[in-house]
Amino acid sequence: MNFLGAPGVALLVFLENLFPPIPSEIILPLAGFTAGSAAGQFTWVAALIWATAGSVLGAYALYGLGAWLGHDRTVKLLSMLPLVDRDDIDKTIGWFNKHGYWTVFFGRMVPIFRSLISIPAGVERMSWWKFGLLTLCGSAIWNTIFVYGGFALGSNWEVLEQAAGWFQYIVIAVVASVILWYIVHKIRKARREHQAER
Repeated sequence: MNFLGAPGVALLVFLENLFPPIPSEIILPLAGFTAGSAAGQFTWVAALIWATAGSVLGAYALYGLGAWLGHDRTVKLLSMLPLVDRDDIDKTIGWFNKHGYWTVFFGRMVPIFRSLISIPAGVERMSWWKFGLLTLCGSAIWNTIFVYGGFALGSNWEVLEQAAGWFQYIVIAVVASVILWYIVHKIRKARREHQAER
């Protein structure tokens, strides 16, 4: 971390946005710990600023991907998925257009969704400056918790990574439950329609 310096924190966080398997829950506390160590060559505030810059740049990269895909192409791709109806897609898009700004803000503090939320924002061409402002605010909160936490905890910085791991497991469980419910709902609906046609 000292070799990369504070700008290296931005680079790692930027890459974490593009490749979610790179865990910010390790990068950020480690940056804070390094800043607080005797050999640290940057402050925790510098690490926070650079990390947040990396978060915003990474989010804009995915926003650009979503904008490139566009609304029509995305709907067409999603319509090709099994058990996905056009009505479901339209409802989801309508919900995002209504609540998208809050979704972007809070989504920056939720594992898995932290990166992915930028794509639908680009697809629906959310105001680029509002997207950037909400991403900046949400990322700053998330990054502060982990960078300062690593700084304050020192050699016990792994506690934050473990806590974030449990939070991620909860998110995964919720997402898996929703997907399972959706699949069961669609199968039952298809059976009812099939029986009604007889």
